[in-house]
Amino acid sequence: FSDVISLRGAFNLCLSGTWTATAHVQRRFTPTGSWMDVQAFTANTELVGDEPRRGVEYRVGVKTGNYTNGSVVAGLYAGGADTIDNA
Repeated sequence: FSDVISLRGAFNLCLSGTWTATAHVQRRFTPTGSWMDVQAFTANTELVGDEPRRGVEYRVGVKTGNYTNGSVVAGLYAGGADTIDNA
């Protein structure tokens, strides 16, 4: 999974690369809370989302057992903060 990023307001998700897997966007409402799946993707995508609550944390990645091959290049971006990781 990617590094954790705290989001509020508009954000951008970008998944690219050549891959066969299911990538999940997850969020949690407190730093010690459980990760919850927001959405799953099986192909390259780019979308804009909006998080109205303050301090909500997000990450993107591939769960154990949901990977077949290739490399998913995942990015979450908000304002001046960003994280880009291969998931």
